[in-house]
Amino acid sequence: MSIRTQSLTKTYGTTEALRGVDLNIESGGIIGLLGPNGAGKTTLVEVLEGLRTPTAGEVSVMGFDPSLESIALRQHIGAQLQATHIPDDLTAFEVLRLFASFYERSVPVEDVLERVNLNGKARELARNLSGGQKQRLAIGMALIHDPALLIFDEPTAGLDPAARRQLHEIILNLKERGRTILFTTHYIEEAEKLCDRVVILNRGQVVADGTPLELIRSSEGQSTIFIDVDGPFDPAPLLAVGAVEQERRGAHYRFSAIDSTAVIVALGEVLRNQGVTLTDMHMHRPTLEDFYLEMVDDPEVADLDLEGELETALREPVA
Repeated sequence: MSIRTQSLTKTYGTTEALRGVDLNIESGGIIGLLGPNGAGKTTLVEVLEGLRTPTAGEVSVMGFDPSLESIALRQHIGAQLQATHIPDDLTAFEVLRLFASFYERSVPVEDVLERVNLNGKARELARNLSGGQKQRLAIGMALIHDPALLIFDEPTAGLDPAARRQLHEIILNLKERGRTILFTTHYIEEAEKLCDRVVILNRGQVVADGTPLELIRSSEGQSTIFIDVDGPFDPAPLLAVGAVEQERRGAHYRFSAIDSTAVIVALGEVLRNQGVTLTDMHMHRPTLEDFYLEMVDDPEVADLDLEGELETALREPVA
Protein backbone atom coordinates (compact mmCIF):
# COMPACT_ATOMS: atom_id res chain seq x y z
CA MET A 1 0.00 0.00 0.00
CA SER A 2 1.41 3.40 -0.99
CA ILE A 3 -0.43 5.64 1.49
CA ARG A 4 -2.41 4.96 4.64
CA THR A 5 -3.70 7.51 7.11
CA GLN A 6 -5.95 6.90 10.09
CA SER A 7 -7.66 9.65 12.08
CA LEU A 8 -5.07 12.10 10.76
CA THR A 9 -5.39 15.53 12.36
CA LYS A 10 -3.35 18.69 11.88
CA THR A 11 -4.02 21.82 13.89
CA TYR A 12 -2.58 25.30 13.40
CA GLY A 13 -3.34 27.20 16.59
CA THR A 14 -7.12 26.97 16.86
CA THR A 15 -7.61 26.04 13.20
CA GLU A 16 -8.12 22.38 12.34
CA ALA A 17 -6.63 22.04 8.87
CA LEU A 18 -7.16 18.26 8.86
CA ARG A 19 -9.85 16.53 10.92
CA GLY A 20 -9.72 12.75 11.18
CA VAL A 21 -8.60 11.99 7.60
CA ASP A 22 -8.70 8.28 6.71
CA LEU A 23 -7.08 7.29 3.42
CA ASN A 24 -6.02 3.96 1.93
CA ILE A 25 -4.28 4.27 -1.43
CA GLU A 26 -3.00 1.15 -3.16
CA SER A 27 -0.07 1.21 -5.54
CA GLY A 28 -0.65 2.22 -9.14
CA GLY A 29 -2.96 4.73 -10.79
CA ILE A 30 -3.72 8.43 -10.60
CA ILE A 31 -5.47 9.88 -7.57
CA GLY A 32 -6.79 13.43 -7.64
CA LEU A 33 -7.23 15.48 -4.48
CA LEU A 34 -9.92 18.14 -4.82
CA GLY A 35 -11.28 20.75 -2.45
CA PRO A 36 -11.87 24.48 -2.11
CA ASN A 37 -9.23 26.88 -0.81
CA GLY A 38 -8.61 26.11 2.85
CA ALA A 39 -9.88 22.52 2.60
CA GLY A 40 -6.51 21.13 3.75
CA LYS A 41 -5.11 19.75 0.48
CA THR A 42 -1.66 21.30 0.74
CA THR A 43 -1.44 20.50 4.45
CA LEU A 44 -2.27 16.86 3.69
CA VAL A 45 0.39 16.48 1.00
CA GLU A 46 2.98 18.22 3.20
CA VAL A 47 2.24 15.76 6.02
CA LEU A 48 2.56 12.86 3.56
CA GLU A 49 5.91 14.23 2.35
CA GLY A 50 7.23 14.63 5.89
CA LEU A 51 7.30 18.43 5.70
CA ARG A 52 4.74 18.89 8.47
CA THR A 53 4.20 16.85 11.63
CA PRO A 54 0.62 15.73 12.29
CA THR A 55 -1.03 16.74 15.53
CA ALA A 56 -2.64 13.32 15.95
CA GLY A 57 -3.38 10.14 14.03
CA GLU A 58 -1.32 7.65 12.06
CA VAL A 59 0.45 8.07 8.71
CA SER A 60 2.30 5.53 6.60
CA VAL A 61 3.78 6.35 3.19
CA MET A 62 5.57 3.55 1.33
CA GLY A 63 5.86 1.80 4.68
CA PHE A 64 7.55 4.76 6.40
CA ASP A 65 6.35 7.17 9.05
CA PRO A 66 6.99 10.55 7.37
CA SER A 67 7.49 12.34 10.71
CA LEU A 68 10.14 9.93 11.97
CA GLU A 69 11.68 8.56 8.76
CA SER A 70 11.50 11.47 6.35
CA ILE A 71 15.08 11.08 5.06
CA ALA A 72 14.56 7.42 4.20
CA LEU A 73 11.13 8.17 2.76
CA ARG A 74 12.49 10.76 0.32
CA GLN A 75 14.42 8.02 -1.46
CA HIS A 76 11.08 6.43 -2.39
CA ILE A 77 8.83 9.38 -3.25
CA GLY A 78 9.09 12.30 -5.64
CA ALA A 79 7.44 15.61 -4.82
CA GLN A 80 6.62 18.75 -6.77
CA LEU A 81 5.65 21.58 -4.46
CA GLN A 82 3.50 24.59 -5.28
CA ALA A 83 6.57 26.80 -4.93
CA THR A 84 9.48 24.67 -6.13
CA HIS A 85 12.75 26.63 -6.05
CA ILE A 86 14.74 26.22 -9.26
CA PRO A 87 18.21 27.87 -9.35
CA ASP A 88 17.99 30.49 -12.10
CA ASP A 89 21.69 30.43 -12.96
CA LEU A 90 21.78 26.70 -13.75
CA THR A 91 20.77 25.02 -16.99
CA ALA A 92 17.96 22.45 -17.03
CA PHE A 93 20.61 19.72 -17.34
CA GLU A 94 22.59 21.11 -14.38
CA VAL A 95 19.47 21.39 -12.21
CA LEU A 96 18.64 17.73 -12.74
CA ARG A 97 22.25 16.65 -12.23
CA LEU A 98 22.29 18.59 -8.95
CA PHE A 99 19.12 16.89 -7.72
CA ALA A 100 20.42 13.50 -8.82
CA SER A 101 23.29 13.95 -6.37
CA PHE A 102 20.82 14.05 -3.47
CA TYR A 103 19.79 10.40 -3.94
CA GLU A 104 21.40 7.02 -3.53
CA ARG A 105 20.50 6.13 -7.11
CA SER A 106 19.19 8.15 -10.02
CA VAL A 107 18.04 7.97 -13.62
CA PRO A 108 20.35 9.39 -16.32
CA VAL A 109 19.59 13.09 -16.72
CA GLU A 110 19.13 12.65 -20.47
CA ASP A 111 16.36 10.11 -19.85
CA VAL A 112 14.51 12.44 -17.48
CA LEU A 113 14.77 15.35 -19.92
CA GLU A 114 13.17 13.12 -22.55
CA ARG A 115 10.37 12.01 -20.22
CA VAL A 116 9.41 15.63 -19.50
CA ASN A 117 9.88 16.80 -23.10
CA LEU A 118 12.80 19.12 -22.37
CA ASN A 119 15.45 17.50 -24.60
CA GLY A 120 15.82 20.68 -26.60
CA LYS A 121 16.18 22.85 -23.48
CA ALA A 122 18.96 20.93 -21.72
CA ARG A 123 21.47 23.78 -22.06
CA GLU A 124 18.95 26.56 -21.44
CA LEU A 125 19.28 28.55 -18.22
CA ALA A 126 16.32 27.99 -15.90
CA ARG A 127 15.59 31.74 -15.84
CA ASN A 128 14.90 31.62 -19.59
CA LEU A 129 12.38 28.77 -19.45
CA SER A 130 8.66 29.44 -19.86
CA GLY A 131 6.21 28.75 -17.03
CA GLY A 132 5.19 25.43 -18.54
CA GLN A 133 8.82 24.41 -19.10
CA LYS A 134 9.69 25.25 -15.49
CA GLN A 135 6.79 23.10 -14.29
CA ARG A 136 8.04 20.21 -16.43
CA LEU A 137 11.52 20.73 -15.02
CA ALA A 138 10.04 20.60 -11.50
CA ILE A 139 8.37 17.31 -12.43
CA GLY A 140 11.74 16.10 -13.73
CA MET A 141 13.31 16.97 -10.38
CA ALA A 142 10.72 14.71 -8.75
CA LEU A 143 11.46 11.89 -11.25
CA ILE A 144 15.26 11.95 -11.12
CA HIS A 145 15.51 9.04 -8.65
CA ASP A 146 12.74 6.99 -10.29
CA PRO A 147 10.40 6.88 -7.25
CA ALA A 148 7.38 4.59 -7.06
CA LEU A 149 5.15 7.32 -5.58
CA LEU A 150 4.82 10.85 -6.94
CA ILE A 151 3.05 13.70 -5.15
CA PHE A 152 2.29 16.81 -7.17
CA ASP A 153 0.74 19.93 -5.63
CA GLU A 154 -1.16 21.97 -8.25
CA PRO A 155 1.17 20.91 -11.10
CA THR A 156 -0.89 22.66 -13.81
CA ALA A 157 -1.85 25.83 -11.91
CA GLY A 158 -1.48 28.95 -14.02
CA LEU A 159 -0.51 27.13 -17.22
CA ASP A 160 -2.07 27.72 -20.61
CA PRO A 161 -4.08 24.87 -22.22
CA ALA A 162 -1.15 23.65 -24.36
CA ALA A 163 1.22 23.46 -21.38
CA ARG A 164 -1.46 21.73 -19.29
CA ARG A 165 -1.94 19.12 -22.01
CA GLN A 166 1.80 18.39 -22.07
CA LEU A 167 1.76 17.81 -18.31
CA HIS A 168 -1.30 15.58 -18.66
CA GLU A 169 0.62 13.41 -21.12
CA ILE A 170 3.57 13.17 -18.73
CA ILE A 171 1.29 12.11 -15.86
CA LEU A 172 -0.46 9.50 -18.01
CA ASN A 173 2.92 8.12 -19.15
CA LEU A 174 3.97 7.81 -15.51
CA LYS A 175 0.84 5.77 -14.83
CA GLU A 176 1.67 3.49 -17.76
CA ARG A 177 5.09 2.93 -16.17
CA GLY A 178 3.36 1.62 -13.03
CA ARG A 179 3.85 4.67 -10.84
CA THR A 180 1.36 5.95 -8.27
CA ILE A 181 0.52 9.63 -8.72
CA LEU A 182 -1.31 11.73 -6.13
CA PHE A 183 -1.94 15.30 -7.21
CA THR A 184 -3.98 18.25 -6.05
CA THR A 185 -5.84 20.41 -8.54
CA HIS A 186 -8.49 23.11 -8.79
CA TYR A 187 -9.36 21.97 -12.32
CA ILE A 188 -12.26 19.59 -11.82
CA GLU A 189 -12.46 18.60 -15.49
CA GLU A 190 -8.75 17.69 -15.23
CA ALA A 191 -9.46 15.30 -12.37
CA GLU A 192 -12.43 13.80 -14.23
CA LYS A 193 -10.29 13.20 -17.31
CA LEU A 194 -7.08 11.90 -15.72
CA CYS A 195 -7.92 10.25 -12.42
CA ASP A 196 -8.70 6.66 -11.58
CA ARG A 197 -9.85 7.88 -8.17
CA VAL A 198 -10.89 11.23 -6.74
CA VAL A 199 -10.79 12.28 -3.09
CA ILE A 200 -12.67 15.44 -2.11
CA LEU A 201 -11.72 17.38 1.02
CA ASN A 202 -13.93 19.96 2.69
CA ARG A 203 -13.04 21.73 5.93
CA GLY A 204 -10.24 19.25 6.56
CA GLN A 205 -12.37 16.12 6.16
CA VAL A 206 -12.78 13.56 3.37
CA VAL A 207 -16.33 14.05 2.14
CA ALA A 208 -16.15 11.85 -0.97
CA ASP A 209 -13.86 9.14 -2.29
CA GLY A 210 -14.34 7.04 -5.43
CA THR A 211 -13.87 6.81 -9.16
CA PRO A 212 -15.11 9.83 -11.15
CA LEU A 213 -17.97 7.73 -12.54
CA GLU A 214 -19.01 6.49 -9.08
CA LEU A 215 -19.11 10.03 -7.74
CA ILE A 216 -21.05 11.34 -10.74
CA ARG A 217 -23.61 8.54 -10.41
CA SER A 218 -24.14 9.44 -6.76
CA SER A 219 -24.80 13.07 -7.64
CA GLU A 220 -28.18 14.53 -6.77
CA GLY A 221 -28.03 16.52 -9.99
CA GLN A 222 -30.47 15.77 -12.77
CA SER A 223 -29.96 15.22 -16.47
CA THR A 224 -31.47 17.73 -18.87
CA ILE A 225 -32.90 16.31 -22.10
CA PHE A 226 -33.56 18.53 -25.12
CA ILE A 227 -35.93 17.16 -27.76
CA ASP A 228 -37.05 18.48 -31.16
CA VAL A 229 -39.82 16.67 -33.03
CA ASP A 230 -41.74 17.30 -36.27
CA GLY A 231 -44.98 18.06 -34.47
CA PRO A 232 -46.68 18.20 -31.06
CA PHE A 233 -46.84 15.05 -28.96
CA ASP A 234 -48.22 13.91 -25.63
CA PRO A 235 -45.34 13.75 -23.10
CA ALA A 236 -47.39 11.88 -20.48
CA PRO A 237 -45.38 8.63 -20.87
CA LEU A 238 -42.18 10.57 -20.13
CA LEU A 239 -43.70 12.23 -17.08
CA ALA A 240 -44.82 8.81 -15.86
CA VAL A 241 -41.20 7.65 -15.55
CA GLY A 242 -40.05 10.74 -13.66
CA ALA A 243 -39.39 13.38 -16.31
CA VAL A 244 -40.34 16.97 -15.47
CA GLU A 245 -41.30 19.22 -18.35
CA GLN A 246 -39.25 22.41 -18.10
CA GLU A 247 -40.04 24.08 -21.40
CA ARG A 248 -42.28 23.66 -24.44
CA ARG A 249 -41.75 25.99 -27.37
CA GLY A 250 -43.35 24.85 -30.62
CA ALA A 251 -41.74 21.52 -31.49
CA HIS A 252 -38.95 22.03 -28.93
CA TYR A 253 -39.19 20.40 -25.51
CA ARG A 254 -36.88 20.42 -22.48
CA PHE A 255 -37.18 17.87 -19.67
CA SER A 256 -35.20 17.17 -16.50
CA ALA A 257 -34.90 13.74 -14.94
CA ILE A 258 -32.88 11.81 -12.40
CA ASP A 259 -33.16 8.57 -14.41
CA SER A 260 -32.43 9.73 -17.94
CA THR A 261 -32.25 6.16 -19.24
CA ALA A 262 -35.88 5.48 -18.34
CA VAL A 263 -36.92 8.70 -20.08
CA ILE A 264 -35.05 7.77 -23.27
CA VAL A 265 -36.71 4.33 -23.31
CA ALA A 266 -40.13 5.95 -22.81
CA LEU A 267 -39.38 8.43 -25.60
CA GLY A 268 -38.75 5.56 -27.99
CA GLU A 269 -42.22 4.19 -27.18
CA VAL A 270 -43.78 7.65 -27.69
CA LEU A 271 -42.19 8.03 -31.11
CA ARG A 272 -43.49 4.65 -32.22
CA ASN A 273 -46.97 4.97 -30.76
CA GLN A 274 -47.74 8.61 -31.53
CA GLY A 275 -46.30 8.72 -35.04
CA VAL A 276 -43.96 11.67 -34.50
CA THR A 277 -40.39 11.91 -35.77
CA LEU A 278 -37.43 12.97 -33.67
CA THR A 279 -35.47 15.67 -35.52
CA ASP A 280 -32.90 16.45 -32.84
CA MET A 281 -31.99 15.40 -29.30
CA HIS A 282 -29.16 16.12 -26.94
CA MET A 283 -28.64 15.66 -23.24
CA HIS A 284 -26.62 17.23 -20.45
CA ARG A 285 -25.73 14.71 -17.76
CA PRO A 286 -24.42 15.55 -14.28
CA THR A 287 -20.64 16.04 -14.22
CA LEU A 288 -17.98 15.67 -11.56
CA GLU A 289 -18.23 19.44 -11.12
CA ASP A 290 -21.94 19.11 -10.28
CA PHE A 291 -21.15 16.49 -7.64
CA TYR A 292 -18.21 18.53 -6.31
CA LEU A 293 -20.39 21.61 -5.80
CA GLU A 294 -22.88 19.49 -3.84
CA MET A 295 -20.12 18.37 -1.46
CA VAL A 296 -18.17 21.53 -0.67
CA ASP A 297 -18.84 24.83 1.06
CA ASP A 298 -19.51 28.14 -0.59
CA PRO A 299 -16.10 29.27 -1.95
CA GLU A 300 -16.34 32.66 -0.19
CA VAL A 301 -16.78 30.93 3.17
CA ALA A 302 -13.85 28.63 2.43
CA ASP A 303 -11.65 31.60 1.51
CA LEU A 304 -12.35 33.17 4.91
CA ASP A 305 -11.24 29.93 6.57
CA LEU A 306 -8.08 29.96 4.46
CA GLU A 307 -6.99 33.32 5.84
CA GLY A 308 -6.85 31.94 9.38
CA GLU A 309 -5.13 28.74 8.26
CA LEU A 310 -2.43 30.63 6.40
CA GLU A 311 -1.72 32.96 9.31
CA THR A 312 -1.09 30.07 11.66
CA ALA A 313 0.67 27.87 9.08
CA LEU A 314 3.18 30.60 8.27
CA ARG A 315 4.16 30.76 11.92
CA GLU A 316 4.95 27.03 11.99
CA PRO A 317 8.34 26.05 10.52
CA VAL A 318 8.36 23.44 7.77
CA ALA A 319 10.33 20.32 8.68
